[in-house]
Amino acid sequence: MLDENFIIECENELKEEFNKIDELARLNSKKVIDAFHKYKLSENDLHGTNGYGYNDEGRDKIESIYSEIFKSEDALVRNQFISGSHAINVCLQALLRPNDTLLTITGTPYDTLHEVIGIKENSSSLMSYNVKYKEIDLLDDDFDYKKIEEALKENIKVIHIQRSRGYSLRESLTIEKLEKVIKFIKNINKNVIIFVDNCYCEFVESKSPIEVGADICAGSLIKNLGAGIATNGAYVVGKKELIRLCAERLTLPGEGKDVGPSDNANRMFALGLYFAPKVVANALKTSILTAKALEKLGYNVTPKYNENRADIVELIYFNTKNELIKYAVGIQSSGAIDSHVEPVPSPMPGYDDDIIMASPSFTQGSSIELSCDGPLRKPYVLFQQGGLIYEYSRISILNAINKLKE
Repeated sequence: MLDENFIIECENELKEEFNKIDELARLNSKKVIDAFHKYKLSENDLHGTNGYGYNDEGRDKIESIYSEIFKSEDALVRNQFISGSHAINVCLQALLRPNDTLLTITGTPYDTLHEVIGIKENSSSLMSYNVKYKEIDLLDDDFDYKKIEEALKENIKVIHIQRSRGYSLRESLTIEKLEKVIKFIKNINKNVIIFVDNCYCEFVESKSPIEVGADICAGSLIKNLGAGIATNGAYVVGKKELIRLCAERLTLPGEGKDVGPSDNANRMFALGLYFAPKVVANALKTSILTAKALEKLGYNVTPKYNENRADIVELIYFNTKNELIKYAVGIQSSGAIDSHVEPVPSPMPGYDDDIIMASPSFTQGSSIELSCDGPLRKPYVLFQQGGLIYEYSRISILNAINKLKE
């Protein structure tokens, strides 16, 4: 059995990496508090509205704060979004019309979007409404510029970019790579709409996709920006006209952003955003510690502890299915909620393989809380993410490693 000294040894070798994360948290915290001050968020704004949600000043201020932080023209931050995937679905449905073409340049999107697009048949999919779909795989963990240029000779309406991996094994995409490809695309066709799935990536770097030329991006609030405070919801930020279309798809044409009661969401959205820079920093430190510890024990991980990161996800490669399951059991047994419950592989809506998921979380499906999940297929890879408080996370990592070694 390994003890606390093993974790301390890892931490002593991670001081330089942790210092970088602390500096990032300081930069992003300044960005958040400046936006709060600019829009004069007050205690009265936190109470929210019901019914139609008319004249919800708190909701509107929070959306202005999001716009300020992301450097976008407008924002839609709503508890009516069920998830990040729902927000992405709303965006794609809003931006595309019959006979338009959607092009993804990061390979096949993650499983929950397959029926949204029509990759997997569904009578409510985009393709069922005669939206055309094409995809281009990444090339050596970067964009395939030659194929993108060729595809842009045709009339493409929306380009979809997924920054995080989903359940693929490729690298997540940094802002630097994003900026390069967006400039390349816009030099060929300035009118194409570039949509970025930003889930898991918020506050991992100092810039947003909008700042490097994306037209619109979306993400979940039970991930980074909700900081474990938000219990549901998602955001969309981007150009004003595109946000109008998305708002009218979420609510109804002619009313758009003017309706949508916030109920109790204003307080949790504002508080979650306030905590987010530090919570994301804790999640990054958790991933870095995990990488260091598992590498020391001979396991393959990605990213390595000292590699640049674009999201909060850490991949751990196991030798057997049993090892993967034992590590997940170790994470589950170390959490505050349902620590007595043992996760078992099982079917999950939207996925073809059985999934094992350890999520001892206060919010169901929260990915900013320390959790891990993965499909039961070769290679046996577990996708770990989150960690609200680093001190709890380091306990969990040690427990999971010891469970693995049993």
